[in-house]
Amino acid sequence: MTERRSGTNNDADAAEEQPWLSAAEVGREGLRQVIELTGKDPEGVSGVQRSQDGWLVTVEVVEDRRIPSSTDILSTYETEIDGDGELLSYRRVRRYSRGLADNGGG
Repeated sequence: MTERRSGTNNDADAAEEQPWLSAAEVGREGLRQVIELTGKDPEGVSGVQRSQDGWLVTVEVVEDRRIPSSTDILSTYETEIDGDGELLSYRRVRRYSRGLADNGGG
């Protein structure tokens, strides 16, 4: 992962600073981890949120392809990524048919 530091030029400060990742970098890492762990086809990242220990990344995957595609079975996975981009945990939080509207209840 790419390391970034704040705008200080002081070597002592730079040595003590922790690397940080952008939301886009963390989203890509969460997506990569879910694909690697599940072997499923990704639909994409549907959420990235800071947490106390790093980041919470929500990823949508295709669990089961069907014909027509509007009947595909999709799943939502949540991953916890630490500040260094390492996976802390992941879990499936939802499984649903592509053709069903989201009621907004999460």
